Amino acid sequence: MGEVQFEGLVAMSSYYDIDSILTDAQKVPCTFELTVPGLGYIDGNLGQDMKQGTKVELPLWLGEMLAVSNNITLDNPSCLSPRVLNALKADPKTVDLRALAPHFYGLGARMLELYPYPDLIDTLSDTLKTRAAVIADQAHNPRGAIGEGADFLRGLDETERQLFRAAHDSAKGVRMWIAVQKKK
Repeated sequence: MGEVQFEGLVAMSSYYDIDSILTDAQKVPCTFELTVPGLGYIDGNLGQDMKQGTKVELPLWLGEMLAVSNNITLDNPSCLSPRVLNALKADPKTVDLRALAPHFYGLGARMLELYPYPDLIDTLSDTLKTRAAVIADQAHNPRGAIGEGADFLRGLDETERQLFRAAHDSAKGVRMWIAVQKKK
């Protein structure tokens, strides 16, 4: 079990955690460092060898295993490209994280476990902090899921959706508690 933490967000790899399984199933770009006999079927070439220098997208779990054995190099996923990170630095509220990767923060945390990416930890932390404030506002405002708020909510990754649900449920619980207290 590995763990990466960036300012309050903890990514746990667990055999039974569905979010960890789905995070590890996300595709990442990989480059083969040597020719591997008979592995061409991964690239759609049945019965062929996987040639050195071939670039393919593999599930993170497979790419990680092959990277450990020095057969491949894991490349930076497009959802963590400098272009996306710059957009997140400019205005994290406008980026549709779900379209980039359904488990965006989980993938970022897993990539940080494997390789040191400059600025990634700060960018992910700042993005989550900024977006968490908007998520909390939307969750506490019953009319928050209308108009621009709805577009923002559609772009939440799974971590943010869990945060929204928790904030929404707690706000609803407080409103119910206040209603009961007023009746007393």
